[in-house]
Amino acid sequence: MKKLCIVLPTHNEAQVLAKNVHAVHAFCTDMLSDYAWNICIADNGSRDATPIIAAALSHELPDVTYFHADGTGRGAALRRAWSESSADILCYMDVDLATDLRALPFLVNAIHDGADIAVGSRFMQSASVQRSWGREWMSRTYNWMTRHLLHLRIHDAQCGFKAINKKTAQELLPLIHNDQWFFDTELLVLGEHHGMTILEIPVTWVEARDRKRKSTVRIFRTIIKICREIWRLRRSVTSR
Repeated sequence: MKKLCIVLPTHNEAQVLAKNVHAVHAFCTDMLSDYAWNICIADNGSRDATPIIAAALSHELPDVTYFHADGTGRGAALRRAWSESSADILCYMDVDLATDLRALPFLVNAIHDGADIAVGSRFMQSASVQRSWGREWMSRTYNWMTRHLLHLRIHDAQCGFKAINKKTAQELLPLIHNDQWFFDTELLVLGEHHGMTILEIPVTWVEARDRKRKSTVRIFRTIIKICREIWRLRRSVTSR
């Protein structure tokens, strides 16, 4: 039986953490019985009650673990969780569960059946997406930039729903420089550059609109960071 590690990166998610971890745990119990799975809550510098809730969940629920890192970024939290895991298949999902969990077995089975990386996609024809026009515009603009400037062939680099096999993770993680939100894109670009097999899984995705979960994204600052990171990665890949 293959081992599966599901990572939930968190940052100030006290409002939804307990409910959503229970939902993931129940889903895995019912739908992923063919795998020896565990859930890892990877906290990235939370300053609310997230660490307290996460620690309690790790004691309450079997197969749930937790660690706290001091604000090093989502990518760094994923890097640590994946590097420390002994699982054959590594995956992660955003803790808001915007992606319908029914896509999880398809994501995991894609790796089991031989893919190096599997990604949830909101841009495939059979995907279903509900989000604000602002999120839609930003997502499509980012998608255009990655496809035209980084020559990324997949349709959705930033969907928080991905899986990778352990061997591929061991090969690619040391090459990734970004430890924050750009981690996903760099993983995929390097994967394509190294000839990895990447499969896209269409997902149902509904934007989480809880007013208590305020976004920390600063649009202008984010756009500047996006341009810098894309330029850096473009130069890095083309120089190899």
